[in-house]
Amino acid sequence: MAASTHNGLVIVAPRAPYEIHQFPTIPPVDDEIRVHVKWTASTPLDLHQADGGLLIEMPFRTGSTSAGVVVEVGPNVKHLKVGDRVFGFAHQQPKWKGHQEYATAPEWIPDNFSFEEAVTLPENLVTAFNTISTDLGLPTPWPKPEGYVPPRADDPILIWGAASSVGQLTIQVLKFYGYRNLTVTASSRHHDALKKLGAKEAFDYRSPTIVDDLLKASQRGDAPAYPLIVDCIGSLEGSIGPISKIAKSGTTVAIMLPVIVKHATEKEAPEYSMDASTSANWPEGVNVRGVRTFFYWRNPLFKEKLQLEIMPQLLAEGHVVPNRIRIVEGSSLLERATKALELLRSGGVSGEKLVWRVSEE
Repeated sequence: MAASTHNGLVIVAPRAPYEIHQFPTIPPVDDEIRVHVKWTASTPLDLHQADGGLLIEMPFRTGSTSAGVVVEVGPNVKHLKVGDRVFGFAHQQPKWKGHQEYATAPEWIPDNFSFEEAVTLPENLVTAFNTISTDLGLPTPWPKPEGYVPPRADDPILIWGAASSVGQLTIQVLKFYGYRNLTVTASSRHHDALKKLGAKEAFDYRSPTIVDDLLKASQRGDAPAYPLIVDCIGSLEGSIGPISKIAKSGTTVAIMLPVIVKHATEKEAPEYSMDASTSANWPEGVNVRGVRTFFYWRNPLFKEKLQLEIMPQLLAEGHVVPNRIRIVEGSSLLERATKALELLRSGGVSGEKLVWRVSEE
């Protein structure tokens, strides 16, 4: 019999230390499963919520991605049984959250990878699909027709901050659908790996000539050098500034929200904006989109099949691969979560995903 309560990670106030609270362990109903959560991952959103209180009410239970073992199933569960290893992305309700020992949520994806690898994928792959379809307006047909060639297969697409977890998966999904002209920015040490994933060209975003370098690499007369741009960072100074000098009338720019007006430090709180359209002096005719991953379910195909069908098949067939991981160690849930948050705050994470154990068992 399951314990009646379990440990969960909680934000009690902006920039206050995480706390562990006890929560009821809720039996599943309908198509829900109850999962003993083993591993989770930390994301920039965790930092935005913990340091900036972004779009949350305190106290707030954290975490949206987790991997674990099914310990109970609801009466309408079709794909899973007790004992199955699963992973998934779920966030709307507190009982679904990933930074707690037990989560009760809709059916998740069967897991054929290690828990550590599995938790690098769901949120970022959902974000990649949602960005490509909802914000760039590119088709993502499923099943992909045999011999499929997308309508803008050769259009230059720029992915800024491509070594991020979202950036890596955006490259892979675009490649899967047949987009051939992918240019990326990242630290130079990641260039070879990104080209193996599908990038055609790679540039160092730290270069003082990055804007000129990118414009010279894609000269198209009066047409935008890059008609489609994905900003995986959303930093007012670090990414949006240079991108606003590259975009021109006819460009669509998809920016990961929130816009980071001021980065968090150990001593200073961050500042955010949820309005991408006013984040720069954009040239007239540029379509600026703020990416809202948590709204992916508004797409009926994604709501029904993205996690239960599309994601497992892409993984099984090798079209997408887990991110490189860094395991965060610690003697307790609280210590591991806190260390992961400190690593995010320090800016010392690049090209890898922070993963850590939730349950001690």
